[in-house]
Amino acid sequence: MAQDQNGDKTSFRLPDPAVVSRTMADVAERGQRIVADFLKRQAESGAKGPDPLNIGSAFMEMTTRLMTNPARLMQAQIGFWQDYLTLWQNTARRMMGEPVGPVIEEPKGDRRFKDDAWRENEVFDFIRQSYLLSARFFTNVVQGAEGLDQKTAQKVDFYTRQFVDAMSPSNFLMTNPEVLRRTAETGGENLLKGLSNLLADLERGRGQLRIRMTDDSKFKVGENIAVTPGKVVYRNDLMELIQYAPATETVLKRPLLILPPWINKFYILDLRPKNSFIRWAVEQGHTVFVCSWVNPDEKLAEKGFDDYMREGPYAALDAIEKATGEKTINAIGYCLGGTLLACTLAHMAARKDNRIRSATYFVTMTDFEEAGELGVFIDEEQLQGLEEKMSKRGFLEGREMATTFNMLRANDLIWSFVVNNYLLGQEPFPFDLLYWNDDSTRMPARMHSFYLRRMYQANDLVKPGAIELDGVALDLRKIKVPTYMISTREDHIAPWKSTYRGTQVYGGKVRFVLAASGHIAGVVNPPESGKYSHWVNEDLPPDPEDWFKGATELAGSWWPDWQRWVGGLDKATVPARTPGDGALAPICDAPGEYVKVQAKD
Repeated sequence: MAQDQNGDKTSFRLPDPAVVSRTMADVAERGQRIVADFLKRQAESGAKGPDPLNIGSAFMEMTTRLMTNPARLMQAQIGFWQDYLTLWQNTARRMMGEPVGPVIEEPKGDRRFKDDAWRENEVFDFIRQSYLLSARFFTNVVQGAEGLDQKTAQKVDFYTRQFVDAMSPSNFLMTNPEVLRRTAETGGENLLKGLSNLLADLERGRGQLRIRMTDDSKFKVGENIAVTPGKVVYRNDLMELIQYAPATETVLKRPLLILPPWINKFYILDLRPKNSFIRWAVEQGHTVFVCSWVNPDEKLAEKGFDDYMREGPYAALDAIEKATGEKTINAIGYCLGGTLLACTLAHMAARKDNRIRSATYFVTMTDFEEAGELGVFIDEEQLQGLEEKMSKRGFLEGREMATTFNMLRANDLIWSFVVNNYLLGQEPFPFDLLYWNDDSTRMPARMHSFYLRRMYQANDLVKPGAIELDGVALDLRKIKVPTYMISTREDHIAPWKSTYRGTQVYGGKVRFVLAASGHIAGVVNPPESGKYSHWVNEDLPPDPEDWFKGATELAGSWWPDWQRWVGGLDKATVPARTPGDGALAPICDAPGEYVKVQAKD
């Protein structure tokens, strides 16, 4: 017999010896293969330096700075110990039956401590609060270090939070009440199942941990996700152009081209019918075209940003004219696709090419001075190491990019799955968004190096004439088309205050809208969901904080606001266009072939 967290007696099952025996034999056999495969890959890739992320020097500099002000450090320590003493006293009083309030609470939305035992049981409540006090102490000390340059301070702060998140008591068997309860109920079979899950993830990553976030057997592109009807009407080395079938008898005369990021796959905008922006835009009367980018391999290593411009938007413009007879279009760019759209418009402005009559930017940065936490990964040492890897393979491996993005939300995208899959021994829940998140893409070496160095590191795109593509110097200030910018308030990838800087750069009339939530959920927010508000303000002061102070919050999705804006630019309509009606014969059904190529293929 054993006791649960409330002190009640509960049965404790012993594990089945046969199950244990089979599991451990399986562990030995599979573990041998995993280690051998990992060592082989390490030998083939060459020895890595002891500090590939250049973290050590950043923390050394921080420590040096802290030592120059010992009084400040001592004050922080005294405050920490005073809070800890209060916690001890409160816990003792609570154990004697006296009601007491918490010394510290986790931030709103932190789901690590959702189990009731974290508060109802005095021991686990003490563990929880003790961790939160320690976490606050570490982060306050790091953030209080004076004299660090911005990049070093950002790196130290980021990796301190990574360490603090990893040390959460929710991540360990003996300090997580939910895991202890499950272990008692199953006789430890949850841990055996978790060990099997861990081995499976190591096998998937060929010796590197590749955490399974969802049951990917439940999804298939073109069958239950990315199912909006359409045809691929054009294809080149870098993209397939999809034209979607109409859903209305008449459509807006001006077609709509969507340029998704090629860091991810386009079907984030077409996951399911109920949250598909593509389907919704078709239902609003747009003739929608989407660039579905190739998942590149070593054969495309020398493709550059200029190639993406020529074989992306420029090729799409020519193809759309053949398909519809229309020379002018509206264009949307999402994240990196938006950066490409801005580059293309600056290129077109220099050439007096006015075929794109309006631009919509989804969470797009063009000024990278304050690029958010992704900037942690952009310094000379890390770039050189990345370029060395890419030079051997010809591309950036998709999993490396995915790991970087997952680290930005480690508790949600890493540690929650460690607890669920390995400690609780549960199968991940089937979730289309996480299937998409795990369907990673590669980056051609030449393009990716250019993008990181010239935009993230040097911030050259915002400097008139500093970047040249296909023989033309770019100046974003020459872009005169009407512009709609949607950013999201909790975006960790393209911080909204950084995207807002574009309002001060573009030469045409700009409408800036801020949505609630983050980089994906704030964008993919259909009106029917009734979720997430958005803010509007016709004025565009230089300071984003001033814009927000003057903004009006409106309930629900921003999609209808965009439709009113884009529909008001040109209200002319024509009979609905079906793929194949024009001069381009359909090649295959949507979503095409490029999107089905996975990085592991």
